[in-house]
Amino acid sequence: MQIRSITFFCAPGFPVNQLVLQKAGIFIRHARLAFENAGFTVQTVRLATPPFPSWLESANALVGAQTLQLAAHGEGYDYVSLGPALPDDLDSYRLIPEILKGTKSVFLSGNTTTAMGEISLKAVRACAQVMHHAAALEPDGFANLRFAALANVTPGAPFFPAAYHKGSDPAFALALEAADLAIDAFSHANNLEGARKRLIEEIEKHASELETVARQLESIYQVKFNGLDFTLAPYPIKERSIGAALEALGLPSVGLSGSLAAAAFITDTLDHASYQRCGFNGLMLPVLEDSILALRASEGLLSVNDLLLYSTVCGTGLDVLPLPGDITTDQIEAILLDLSALALRLDKPLTARLMPIPGKNAGDPTGFNFEYFANSKVMAVKADSLTGLLKTSSTVSISPRKR
Repeated sequence: MQIRSITFFCAPGFPVNQLVLQKAGIFIRHARLAFENAGFTVQTVRLATPPFPSWLESANALVGAQTLQLAAHGEGYDYVSLGPALPDDLDSYRLIPEILKGTKSVFLSGNTTTAMGEISLKAVRACAQVMHHAAALEPDGFANLRFAALANVTPGAPFFPAAYHKGSDPAFALALEAADLAIDAFSHANNLEGARKRLIEEIEKHASELETVARQLESIYQVKFNGLDFTLAPYPIKERSIGAALEALGLPSVGLSGSLAAAAFITDTLDHASYQRCGFNGLMLPVLEDSILALRASEGLLSVNDLLLYSTVCGTGLDVLPLPGDITTDQIEAILLDLSALALRLDKPLTARLMPIPGKNAGDPTGFNFEYFANSKVMAVKADSLTGLLKTSSTVSISPRKR
């Protein structure tokens, strides 16, 4: 198990408050060292701000993003998240492609839902337009790695691109890469209850060690510890694959019948573990970040709709899916609408990070040269343009199901 990110939340403002950044730098250098001294590998350290429309004027958006990127890098941060564009400021979505183009380590997002439990159909459309536009910014569509549509996602989650802050008081949280814990637990168990028990024990053991360090940092710096996001995130080798963990339960291949039950078993097990939670705390199924998921998608066993189905019982939604380069804004819009409805109906956070690849068609091999990706094949899309009431309305209210 590794720490994918120590994520620090603060409000640097623009012009950038240098004192805020300096304090953030002092904290993160100590935090990295403290967790490493406790025996944990720290992959990255990241900075997340409040939603950028709340503190960055449109005219200064690109300069502000570039300035913060440079200042944060100078304090030791690998990546920065500027938070989501907001449905009550539709112009903010239009700024995102320019910021993506003009930066290298800045992540952004866009809300598709409102605080009132509504889907903003205009915001869904705006996010689809961002993805379609961003796909052309780099030859392999790579810019979309740094953008996600958010549905029902609250502040304080440490995983990017979903991370954003609320308020002015700083905080921190840990995004964990722990798929290997599930593989180990399931590979050495004789039955499902034994598998559940082993995974809970491993999670709670690591969580206790992490929380001990985090509480010390919280006390020293008076910076709130939001908690741990034990979403079982993978790394693109079989030994750290959540796809391999699912198959270790007895699935012939992820994507076949039984996959939903396996996903539900893992997330139910996570729910039984005791630790301080923030963020998603579920199952992350990022196709291009997992060697087994990438393989099953290339074999045609794992589809976009399968992943949406599994999102009903697992974690983060649709993540790093390689899609055809000629996908239309209308098709992306329909996918995002489904995801948004699912998030509100089930009252859970979901995200979509879709990656149309220019010049590629469904079934074509991907050709990424990126250490955190496993290559796959472009996934087919079953979507078409929305019409009628779904196209002409501005919002739709979706309430959680009554029990």
